[in-house]
Amino acid sequence: MKKLSLEFKWAIIFVAMSLIWMLLEKLAGLHSTHIDKHATYTNFIAIPAITVYVFALLEKKNKFYHGSMTYLQGFVSGTIISVIIAILSPLTQIITTEIITPEFFPNAINYSVSAGLMKQVEAEQYFSLENYIKEGLIGALLMGIITTAIVAIFTRGKK
Repeated sequence: MKKLSLEFKWAIIFVAMSLIWMLLEKLAGLHSTHIDKHATYTNFIAIPAITVYVFALLEKKNKFYHGSMTYLQGFVSGTIISVIIAILSPLTQIITTEIITPEFFPNAINYSVSAGLMKQVEAEQYFSLENYIKEGLIGALLMGIITTAIVAIFTRGKK
């Protein structure tokens, strides 16, 4: 377990960053008055997300591998971080939708229907805790592994 303490640390940092991001989205009105802009601006979470992975793999390289890490070592470490994040994603989603922004789903449903983007039933199915938990599990794992595959290229090598 000590071998994976760095991966656990960075997964927790990622989860905290995600929750702070959701709070910032809420405070910016992206879950209420500016919900029409949510789909665009929520994608900017990629910037801090990638940054977390970069710092995680650099720390792994410098502290665990003493400045020399192969691509595979970085990829494995980042994949472990992604798996931990995915495992924690249902809890992250529950905290987001039940505590940080309980009005998001009703607002998203109302906006999607009124803008003609979805029918009521479709919107209710899509903007639900169950669906977001499923999407979060798959998305965290998929995007985490893709991010890791790219970041490991740049963090490998010697000092």
